Amino acid sequence: MNTKPHPTLFLALLCLLVTALAGCSKTPAQATVTDRPTIPPAQVAATDAPAQIPASGDYWPTKTWRTSSPEEQGMDSEKLTRMLDAIQEQKLGLHGLLVIRNGYIVSETYFGSFQQDTRHDLYSVTKSFVSTLIGIALDKGYIDSTGQRVVDFFPGETFASLDEQKQAMTLEDVLTMRTGLDWDEGDTAYRDLYISPDWVQHMLDMPMVAPPGSQFNYCSGCSHLLSAILQQTTGMNPRDFADKNLFKPLGIDNLRWESNPAGIPIGGWGLQLTPREMAKLGYLFLHNGLWDGQQIVSAQWVENATRSHTGTDGDRGYGYQWWTAPSLGAYTALGLYGQTIMVIPGSELVIVTTAQMENHDKIFQLVEQYIVPAVQK
Repeated sequence: MNTKPHPTLFLALLCLLVTALAGCSKTPAQATVTDRPTIPPAQVAATDAPAQIPASGDYWPTKTWRTSSPEEQGMDSEKLTRMLDAIQEQKLGLHGLLVIRNGYIVSETYFGSFQQDTRHDLYSVTKSFVSTLIGIALDKGYIDSTGQRVVDFFPGETFASLDEQKQAMTLEDVLTMRTGLDWDEGDTAYRDLYISPDWVQHMLDMPMVAPPGSQFNYCSGCSHLLSAILQQTTGMNPRDFADKNLFKPLGIDNLRWESNPAGIPIGGWGLQLTPREMAKLGYLFLHNGLWDGQQIVSAQWVENATRSHTGTDGDRGYGYQWWTAPSLGAYTALGLYGQTIMVIPGSELVIVTTAQMENHDKIFQLVEQYIVPAVQK
């Protein structure tokens, strides 16, 4: 499935042309997959595994992830080794791959020039972080409910074509990509948004082409409305709100996040994290929003965000800025070129990839053919 997230190559060029956008984040240089991964395939577990592996749940990876052999976490190392061999043979374009079970990294491999501490553009994986911030704002009472009308978040603003349908659009419709707005995901839409001095005005001036809540239409510009709603309701810049309520509690302090001309972090793309930092969001959701004794986001939000609210144009469903994969019993944050955070609750798995690939198909195949079958107990 083409998730149509943000195309950085196009936007990087646009940033050079549009002087109003000084400070756009730069895309890391593309690396070619080497003949051997940074960690040899035979060495499936990372090298810093402690001599004694505590029982699952005895620690939280706030400061660092612990590592383990696959067998100690009930997984078959031979299958994981065959997976790494297949990646090399097929030259898939992966930059990093983490497999985490029971909270322990059992396989961690980086390719080419990419390393454990390399920040990576997350593209549309950013959306799942922003959705989580919406859940936190709702938990804290800044937002009343997902049924609130979008226009009510921007009092005093006047939007074009403000008919009954547009007035009826809710936060729920934005979260589930069912706004009904006339957005066509692609370079033209991104260009028009980037050159607009007011991104909220630009989005909500668009005409309606369907009743809100009726049709799934992937809309990265709509995801930016979530970031703007955070600023409106919390009275804080979303980056500051995120640092206080999500990133710092999880021990994430190595991030970069591109902002729009108004200084609001972009809701649909622009976040840069390391793979291990990406995995923390998956681990938070695996534990129903709990982190080291603190309920970062409510379990109810996790449940609502990661279940299918709507069908899409493929075999995956869509929740609150998360994709669902019913055949795997999984939910996933997906970004352009193969960026992935996948959670499989039934197997206590969190899987992270960074990449430069055409789509996610090969990644899902790795999960289906190697990672899931490697789970033994």
